[in-house]
Amino acid sequence: MSDYAIGDLQGCLEPFNCLLKQINFNADRDRLFLAGDLVNRGPDSLGTLRRVYELRDNVHTVLGNHDLHLLAVAQGSTDSRRKDTLTDILEAPDRNALLGWLQDCPLLVDIPEHQAVMTHAGIPPLWTLAQARERAREVEQVLRGPQVGEYFANMYGNQPAGWNDDLQGPERWRVITNHFTRMRFVNLAGELDLATKGEADAPPEGFMPWFQHPHRQATDTRILFGHWAALEGHTDVPGVDALDTGCVWGGSLTALRLDDLTRIACHC
Repeated sequence: MSDYAIGDLQGCLEPFNCLLKQINFNADRDRLFLAGDLVNRGPDSLGTLRRVYELRDNVHTVLGNHDLHLLAVAQGSTDSRRKDTLTDILEAPDRNALLGWLQDCPLLVDIPEHQAVMTHAGIPPLWTLAQARERAREVEQVLRGPQVGEYFANMYGNQPAGWNDDLQGPERWRVITNHFTRMRFVNLAGELDLATKGEADAPPEGFMPWFQHPHRQATDTRILFGHWAALEGHTDVPGVDALDTGCVWGGSLTALRLDDLTRIACHC
């Protein structure tokens, strides 16, 4: 049995199938851990989501910002954007099964066999792993409960930029969601800059990549994350593994074999 962590698919079905062949994926023995953003911007979001759904007994995926955007559009809480490639999913006869399964996916997955944890964008540096787990579960419960409409209606926005224990309701959910699915740069206080998407070595003034924060708390477990294609799969921080290698932008799709930390890239 082998376990593989794979970066953002973003509707790139052909590279995904190519990578599965390259790693000799066997559904009888292997597991996939997907870093979220299964859909959007790529050429076949519907086919990709169907393929992951087909493999769901062997797949553990976390929710990314594009996955949540799809769910918000499907709920009628926002409109599709010009660059979205979600129409085929929204018009598919099996959309309810696909979207129902997606909405049940978590924000954080523990992989105790490899002393690892996966989220889409990382673990906020000033949160302990226990705090991250607890806050992820808060939003997961909302996504599966009667307040889900209120959640999607208030999901978008960059404020508040930092965590506060006194936050409640939609603001609290938004901050948790932004940390797990949109985070790149933070300042010393742990506040997010959500406007900058570039290289890790060109942060806004006063900010740094979250994994370079000098007081990062969750250092006793391996962190697997996607979201940040500009990193090209490298953080230079031991135990922090970037998985998004920009497949949708013409780069590769990468799998990290968790058993021995070998990287396998598909350039299909």
